[in-house]
Amino acid sequence: MQESTQHAIRATFEASNAGRIHFGQVVDQLVEAGIESYHVDYRCGRSTYFLPDGETLDLTFEKPVEGIADVFDGDAVRAAIRGAQQGTVMYPAFKTLTQRAGCVGYTVWIAGRHVTYWGRRGEAHVERFPD
Repeated sequence: MQESTQHAIRATFEASNAGRIHFGQVVDQLVEAGIESYHVDYRCGRSTYFLPDGETLDLTFEKPVEGIADVFDGDAVRAAIRGAQQGTVMYPAFKTLTQRAGCVGYTVWIAGRHVTYWGRRGEAHVERFPD
């Protein structure tokens, strides 16, 4: 992976985790970097970014302090998503809200324009990108 691509991914990751940019900006910056998709695993504290040629970059973050709820609450996940879409919930709060809702991770399918959120038992919520 080119150093400039790694730098763009790391800068986006850090800004998002600090709550300085919203989800739309994350997607825009990762599109510019050539990212096809990325997966966030709350349980192991890792984000993996995928390029179309198969190259990947793994970045780590702190695991949830409160833990992740046992039961997946799709309505609470959707509420956190709506807050993020409206710009009232930035990523640090989004992580906490979705973890409390039983979300163990998610995959952002940039090329497919949707996100799949996962629960402990394989429950899933698919959220299409707004137009």
